[in-house]
Amino acid sequence: MISLPDFKEKQILFVDTEWGTSSHLRFENENIVFDKDKEVVNRVSVHKAFAVFIIGDLSLTTRFLKEAKEHGVSVFLLKNNFELYAALATTADGHYLLRMKQYALSDDQMLEMSKLLVSNKIANQRKAILPVVSKDREGELLDAFEKYQVRAGVASANNELLGIEGNASRRYFSEIFGDHQWRRRAPRTKEDSTNLLMDMGYTFLFNFVDSLLRLHGFDTYKGFYHKLFFQRRSLACDLMEPLRYIIDRQIIKSYNLKQIKESDFKFLNGAFELSFKNRAKYAAILLGVIMDNKESIFSYIHGFYCHIMDSDKHVFPEYKPDTM
Repeated sequence: MISLPDFKEKQILFVDTEWGTSSHLRFENENIVFDKDKEVVNRVSVHKAFAVFIIGDLSLTTRFLKEAKEHGVSVFLLKNNFELYAALATTADGHYLLRMKQYALSDDQMLEMSKLLVSNKIANQRKAILPVVSKDREGELLDAFEKYQVRAGVASANNELLGIEGNASRRYFSEIFGDHQWRRRAPRTKEDSTNLLMDMGYTFLFNFVDSLLRLHGFDTYKGFYHKLFFQRRSLACDLMEPLRYIIDRQIIKSYNLKQIKESDFKFLNGAFELSFKNRAKYAAILLGVIMDNKESIFSYIHGFYCHIMDSDKHVFPEYKPDTM
């Protein structure tokens, strides 16, 4: 299992291929090497890589795949719309003791963890919206989100908790994106540029969390808040909930810094998408904020691992960011 001091040195790599060029990802002298038309574009030590996100078509050597697995580097293959279609993720499948404890959780235990999880998410949403609302509305919003937290803490069933989370999130999105022609959160439809960037950032965050969970040895299909569903990594869905606002805050920050330009997007076949020349720009912004908070995310996942292994000794973790 990777330690925090080792993890501090890790990086996330983003490889964006260009249509019409011959692109390759290979391993050479303990480096991951990316080249186009036989010209080296970039290289990085395999010891510094944690995950590689690849968008578009390229060739991977078998040696690269072998070395990536041996060095604990996860590889994610994305479509041009940033939808994940395949992954080679490093796992600690042999940690049977952890999985036995994970599978043995009772319904009551899972509900208690779910209430803490949702309460943590709502608390972080409240922190995220305060800087973007007027002073005369701060008290009202603090009171509203505090009530959501209280209700989450006393929920008696998972469905009730889902309803509380949904109501809080609708209020949160309308507040944090209210100055940016916000209509609604519409996952995967990409009906506006903000939803596209949220999908993009959440995809990176989800796979980052999933990789950390699998490195610890979890079965990420077995969640406690998100229940079992065919081919859904429910545990990764669970643990990323209090982290989502990291992406939302970065999008707002990028709007304020004029980094997001509507001219960078195009509307095609009923959905917004990024042109090739702009994909790397937004990937760098969104992956950058994940890397800025990578230590707190690692500590959060490790805290969850400790809690599952010994809940009497270790409390359920609360996520607090490295940067805010």
